[in-house]
Amino acid sequence: MKEKILIVDDEKDIVKMLDYNLKKEGFRTALAYDGEDALDLARRERPDLILLDLMLPEIDGLEVCKQLKKEEKTAGIPVIMLTAKSQEADKVIGLELGADDYITKPFSIRELIARVKVVLRRGKESEKPAEITKIGSISIDFSKIQVFVNGKQIVLSSKEFELLTTLIKAKGRVLSRDFLLDSIWGYDHAMEIQTRTVDVHIMSLRKKLKNQSKRIITVKNYGYRFEFDED
Repeated sequence: MKEKILIVDDEKDIVKMLDYNLKKEGFRTALAYDGEDALDLARRERPDLILLDLMLPEIDGLEVCKQLKKEEKTAGIPVIMLTAKSQEADKVIGLELGADDYITKPFSIRELIARVKVVLRRGKESEKPAEITKIGSISIDFSKIQVFVNGKQIVLSSKEFELLTTLIKAKGRVLSRDFLLDSIWGYDHAMEIQTRTVDVHIMSLRKKLKNQSKRIITVKNYGYRFEFDED
């Protein structure tokens, strides 16, 4: 059965246009015009992907995304944000919250459908069972919580392991220090000393990764990302 796309936008003309073109491509659709309905439909119908406008009445798109990614039933649903050019900062926040991609209004319907297909394909690939992940000379055994570099096991603390795997699962996206603090240490509000905690753990992790340490890229005054390209 073809994938179901949940379209969320308060502009009815946009919803109608997306609904028509996605159905034309063979997709099934569900429609929501505000954040509350979007959350309800996502929980009940478990769509394969959500097209989510950020400027919604009642509950805005960022809050919808945040709630979806927090709940076990909906956390794995891919999200593509529909944004305006003036919402540059919101794009970054949305990606931090777990959105998979964004497209800026006004957009080409061909580009949007292409992105939908790419994100859906990426999601199917990530669903394949992979207890062991290999990136360059790094091997991660998730079932045994073990990491190997150049074939030799390295000893990581639980936080270092979580930090490494969180960066890898972000698939190249930049993660802010605040996001890492919240998701790994559970700090809601980052103070300077807490932010330093991330940097200290990154420093230790890089040291243990040896010649693979350069894969952890520092984004000045913001955070970190993991580099997947070959050396």
